[in-house]
Amino acid sequence: MESITIKAPPEVSVTSKRKSQSIPVYAYATVISSISIMIGLVWDISWHTSIGRDGLLSPPHLAIYFGGILAGVFSGIRVLKTSFWGNDHEKSKSLKFWGIFYGSLGALFCIWGAFAMLTSAPFDDWWHNTYGLDVTILSPPHTVLLLGMVTIQFGAMVSVLAVNNRARQIEDYSNKRKANILFAISSGFLVCMIFTILSEFFGRHDMHKASFYQVASMAVPLLLVAFSRSAPSKWGATQATLVYTVFMAAMVWILPLFPAEPLLGPVLNPITHYQAFAFPLLLLFPAVAIDIINQRTRNKNNWLKSIYFSVAFVAVLFIVQYPFGDFLMSEYARNWFFGTESWYFGSNPDWEFRYSYADYMETKGLDLLIGLLIAIGLGLVSSRIGLRWGKWMNNIKR
Repeated sequence: MESITIKAPPEVSVTSKRKSQSIPVYAYATVISSISIMIGLVWDISWHTSIGRDGLLSPPHLAIYFGGILAGVFSGIRVLKTSFWGNDHEKSKSLKFWGIFYGSLGALFCIWGAFAMLTSAPFDDWWHNTYGLDVTILSPPHTVLLLGMVTIQFGAMVSVLAVNNRARQIEDYSNKRKANILFAISSGFLVCMIFTILSEFFGRHDMHKASFYQVASMAVPLLLVAFSRSAPSKWGATQATLVYTVFMAAMVWILPLFPAEPLLGPVLNPITHYQAFAFPLLLLFPAVAIDIINQRTRNKNNWLKSIYFSVAFVAVLFIVQYPFGDFLMSEYARNWFFGTESWYFGSNPDWEFRYSYADYMETKGLDLLIGLLIAIGLGLVSSRIGLRWGKWMNNIKR
């Protein structure tokens, strides 16, 4: 007897496919957690420069840990649900690990990041009790914490990309706008995270140094090129830096509205309110250039594109950021909008170079030119890796 295969009506099959491409709840949760983490991180830096003393359960730490727990719990629930109660279709969209578990790549990143963040909490508390206050952002416990944060930010981005890439494969554009917004937010907060990690090289006193542009060229094109290539929108880099700019500027404007007093000495700069962290770099301008180049050179050799990206990034950033450094030192920037009046309570407010550049803070003449050429070389490598990373993200479907 011949076997008979009964196929579902086309409209049912399409509906089922479209429903399967909806953005899962845990993807929204991970994006929300990335926002909470960044608020807590910038708040914590401002806390240290304004109050000094903190504890394991200080408000900024709670915001950070809440973000980590939120991402970990929702991603963990997703993995358990798919592993033990999911159907074959749900499991086919997931990665199998440890023999019995099924989960998306984004969920796995978020779970790992959450464990790293929570592990760093008691480590950080012990470190402070043993060695006192940190004098650098990248202390050992903070490094573990930051790695966890970056992993969660990346997990949020990957979770959105997986849904968008599967939808694009079957030409389902019903959730493209949502995916674009969520990707812009998650990628923008990843830029915020990298900026914060490298902020010791990005202060306004560093904007006339060749090292400023070299560090920026090593880190930023890697992100912006990857975002430009993999985002649901053709303006992926621009949208990410727009989110970064709005968030970092908002923290400059909001935090000083709240009272804060130093609880440690010596207090050389008496303050009564939170001190702002840092006004955002003008990354929006080179990001626009990168997106335009990406749109117009899709069929070009990747190494040639990387040269275009690197030269454009360094040139545009230097043109806008170098004079902006002078502006931030001027009296026109000493207001609530740019936040340059904020000053660590333990620093002398009458320091002669508070609003000016000392000779050792500037790279000049031939040294500057050589430094910028080195920055272009670093940007070339960074951009090439970014292209490769963006191509990989375009293929993520689980």
